[in-house]
Amino acid sequence: MLSYQHSYHAGGPADVHKHLALVLLLRHLTAKAKPAAVVDLYAGNGVYALSAPEAQKTGEYQSGIAKLWDLPNPPPAFAAYLDVVKRLNPGILSLYPGSPEIAQRLLRDTDHIVLNELHPGAFTALKRWAGNDPRINTHKRDGLEALLALVPPKVRRGLVLVDPSFEMKTDYTEIPARLAKAVDKWREGIFMVWYPVLGDARHLPLLTGIAAIAAPSVIAEWSFAAAPDKGLKGTGIVVINPPWKFDSEMADTGKVLAKLLGGKHAMRWLRADDQAA
Repeated sequence: MLSYQHSYHAGGPADVHKHLALVLLLRHLTAKAKPAAVVDLYAGNGVYALSAPEAQKTGEYQSGIAKLWDLPNPPPAFAAYLDVVKRLNPGILSLYPGSPEIAQRLLRDTDHIVLNELHPGAFTALKRWAGNDPRINTHKRDGLEALLALVPPKVRRGLVLVDPSFEMKTDYTEIPARLAKAVDKWREGIFMVWYPVLGDARHLPLLTGIAAIAAPSVIAEWSFAAAPDKGLKGTGIVVINPPWKFDSEMADTGKVLAKLLGGKHAMRWLRADDQAA
């Protein structure tokens, strides 16, 4: 299915949570001089106009990035994230950076960005956004097929971002099966998976499947303060092979996020023995 359009949800609470985690991981990758690569399997448009009819229809950004826009003295992860947003918006908040824009802004000239997007309209926008940046390669293919085809990248330090729309319920079982093969191909790679937390807890098979992968994994979940009876109740992130101290950094970031926007944030290792390892 290709009906999903992220422009309806750009800058909303789920994006804020996901992108704060992404910023933390990118800061880890760029802390060392060696080149790094980011593989973004569901890259979307690159940048989103918050004045577009889609964003205006849902207004999700009003309860996400708009509430952080004037945050005074932000902590490190928030500062780096908001710096990307504000460099894109020198005046008022009108544009929101997708994960490709965040990667492009935070990575260095020696780093590589591999972007994949299957939706025709989003891919056209992504190609236009990427321009002639020599660091960027774009692909138009199924995300799950690309997970195995594009991993590992030529640069063997890096991150894979997996954040599908989960329109298909089979994604919750198919993604961990593909991830297991991808981790086998790239043992040193970091894999970040975003998932929605819904009332029917359909994400649990996803976590069970990832738990079967022989690699340490940490979970960050944010439960919204005013979750609807039906629909999105929260947002979750699993990071396979997390960098050292990422768990504590994300825990601190999540606490601040919950304090600012409400709800409850929780961190845990997927398996009890992962933390000890």
